[in-house]
Formats: sequence, C-alpha cells, structure tokens
Amino acid sequence: MSTPQISQQNSNHFMVEGELNLMTVPALLQAMIDRLPANGSEAHIDLAGVTRTDSAGLALLVEWLRQARVREIRLQFHNLPSQLRDIARISDLLPIIPLD
Repeated sequence: MSTPQISQQNSNHFMVEGELNLMTVPALLQAMIDRLPANGSEAHIDLAGVTRTDSAGLALLVEWLRQARVREIRLQFHNLPSQLRDIARISDLLPIIPLD
C-alpha cells in the first residue's frame, strides 16, 4: 500500500499522491480541509499521483467539494485517474466533479 500525501505546490495548487482507500482517506480529509485557501478563492487539486483508489477515494473528493462550497471556494480537480472516473460514472457522480 502506498501511503498517500498532499503536497502544496503554491497557495492554491495541491498534488495528491498514493493510494486512496478506506484506510488512508480519513487522514487526507482533514489535511486538505486545513490547507484550503481563503474563503471566496479557488483551489486546484492534481490527482496524477494517485496510484490506486476505491469508492472511499470518491467519497473523499465529494467531501472536499462540500467543504469548499461551504467556504465559497471554487474547487477544480485535474488528472482524475481512470479508476476514480469509472467509480464516479457508475455512481452517477461524475457530473458533480469539477474537472479541467
């Protein structure tokens, strides 16, 4: 299992790397919420480094979106892995995931 991490590229660009699953997602949830930029701004999350995911990874993205909307932050996801895209499509959640 690849331990996930979030690296901050600049004030509103983040890179997620590693495996997103039921065991790893809880730590990432709060880590991103703590790093979100100021209210009313935007944030970009690059998922190119995600090595593997399951439905917990999709739940993580949805919760990040929810937290961002509460703060009026426009969140954009980049390089959504095909595995995550397939789970989102099957769950009928792909339309709510803001992709580049």
